Amino acid sequence: QVQLVESGGGLVQAGGSLRLSCAASGRTFSRSTMGWFRRTPGKAREFVGAISWSDGSTSYADSVKGRFFISRDNAKNTVYLQMNSLKPEDTAVYYCAAGYTAGVPRKEHEYPTWGQGTQVTVSS
Repeated sequence: QVQLVESGGGLVQAGGSLRLSCAASGRTFSRSTMGWFRRTPGKAREFVGAISWSDGSTSYADSVKGRFFISRDNAKNTVYLQMNSLKPEDTAVYYCAAGYTAGVPRKEHEYPTWGQGTQVTVSS
């Protein structure tokens, strides 16, 4: 099974950019669909985006579409979340997750494996 470690979070001003990384260990990474989720205090964890293992197709939440981009490097066992034009409402703990179903699922239960999360804070 895959184990995940996120990095790259931090404090950024509104309009800025950050790139999160999620390093995976385990032999099944190249056949894992990778998702990004986020959670703000008092709210449920929400889907941000995902990238499939089979054809690299992606899916994004409407709130981040056109600003956030997911990519993966199977040779490095790493998935990235490039976040541009950040807004204060993007402030959250960001989690990467690994799933083993086809496509780009958007539900938490489709992802059995989770990282510990990394904090992103966007100041206004």
